Amino acid sequence: MPFSDTTSRAAGISTTQRLYRAFMGARATLSLALLATQSLASLMGARPSSWAAWLSLLYGVQAVLAWILPRWFGGGAWPPTPDRQTLSWRQIALSIGVDLALFSLLQWLDPAGLSYGALLFMPVLMAGALLPRLPALACAALSSLQLLAVGVWAVMMGLEGGLRISQAGLLGVGLFVVTLLANELASRLAREERAARGSLEYARQQADLNRLVIEEMDEGVLVADRRGLVRAANPAARALLAEGATLRPGPFRLDATPTWAPLLRALTQAYSERSWPEAGRDVLLDFGGGLQRSLHVRMRFTMRSLDGDDLCVLFVEDNRHLEARNRQEKLAAMGRVSAGIAHEIRNPLTAIAQANALLEEDCAGQPRLEQLTRMVASNVERLKRIVDDVMEVAPGIASIPQTVQLEPLVREYCTDWAATQRLPQDDSSPLRLAFHLDAATLVSFDPHHLRRILINLLDNGLRHARPMPAAVRVEVMQEGTEWIRLSVLSDADPIPAEVERHLFEPFFSTRSRGTGLGLYICRELCERYGARIDYHRLESQHVNEFRVLLPRLATSPVQDTIHER
Repeated sequence: MPFSDTTSRAAGISTTQRLYRAFMGARATLSLALLATQSLASLMGARPSSWAAWLSLLYGVQAVLAWILPRWFGGGAWPPTPDRQTLSWRQIALSIGVDLALFSLLQWLDPAGLSYGALLFMPVLMAGALLPRLPALACAALSSLQLLAVGVWAVMMGLEGGLRISQAGLLGVGLFVVTLLANELASRLAREERAARGSLEYARQQADLNRLVIEEMDEGVLVADRRGLVRAANPAARALLAEGATLRPGPFRLDATPTWAPLLRALTQAYSERSWPEAGRDVLLDFGGGLQRSLHVRMRFTMRSLDGDDLCVLFVEDNRHLEARNRQEKLAAMGRVSAGIAHEIRNPLTAIAQANALLEEDCAGQPRLEQLTRMVASNVERLKRIVDDVMEVAPGIASIPQTVQLEPLVREYCTDWAATQRLPQDDSSPLRLAFHLDAATLVSFDPHHLRRILINLLDNGLRHARPMPAAVRVEVMQEGTEWIRLSVLSDADPIPAEVERHLFEPFFSTRSRGTGLGLYICRELCERYGARIDYHRLESQHVNEFRVLLPRLATSPVQDTIHER
């Protein structure tokens, strides 16, 4: 049986049940001693009462069977349940009750024979250890009164002198003392056991909590000894050590495969030097076939374990993930700085725009000066767009989603955009809308942010589309039962792979005058509302698709396709 199983079973047995089991064994021993005493008395010439002999024999059989077969003689309470802290009435009757009745009856049947009064210490001691204080004292009082009654009756019958009553009184006092001491010791033992149970349960909960935290950590955690035996490894560590294979949690040895040899050498070096850099070191694992993985390893040593060997806790992390996290932190810091700079630029930019407007009034009729003022106004508007883009994704700005109908918003935004771009309204227009869903479909989004996403995607699509009718298409349709797909498709050349990798990165642009924030803003705004955005190349239609998946709030029957220009 595993140690944990044995411990849990032992912890499930209460103090009362363990003491009860011990007393049942003591009763069986006492019954055999009583039979042996009567047999020895018969051999030495004394003639005990036949009733006493038969009662002692019956008691011996009952005590032995109750000890050997507790399920039948203990009310079915063995094995005990963890919440069982008291004896059942059947257990009390078949142990304490039987002892009190039989020992008292032996005294009454043979008052001048063996001194059966000392046997009353067994049920009184058992009551003091297993019952509450008042019932235990009641058993002691009942036994004491019975001893005094037998003593008085023996004196009245002329069987013994008055000393018998004094002996009975002294024995009764002893019964009370034994009861109180046994009850106090049992109560203290029960309190200590409850405290131990609470500490054990708390330790078990802490162990489960630590195990859960370690299992859910993104960083790999290994526990190894100086021989290279890994005693435990969380899923993140197993994923880093095994490329495309399943690795058991432990234990396993680092010398089991050549791939882990660098990690084993690092562990051996750390044990020999008894130190490891606080910031950690890099270890390169070679999985063969040109596949390598660089790990950043930090080590911490624990105190010596029970077997006399100290353990080492290794924290391993893929350097690629570490670099990505550092890059994200730098981007976040840069975003905060950029937001601060953009906020400070707004006021002087407004002043420049106002001053330029006044200059335009004074330069009327002077072509050279008018050209300069137009250049200033154009660049002021460009700076304003850049400031708005930076402030749009500035950290710390709370987004408040609204429940809106998607179709009318998309129609309105596309119509306004086409008018701003001065696109024709006939069949030669490069913009075409297509809706494949019910008009009452609801989504949770900020309308201003939804407009920003759609306008950015339309500007990007028109910029790269070929000059032809319906070169830019907007489609809105149901995607499964949980999503609504908003697609902006442009008939354009495919995006090169080296550009596609950086599409949604900030400040990446293929245009000299581009800020590189358009698609980045689209992704950031989508993530705020639980939406998704990605790029697809549809080779069958020779178009580029930027697809936005919006969480659907209400479902309704899908209507026929509606086309509008």
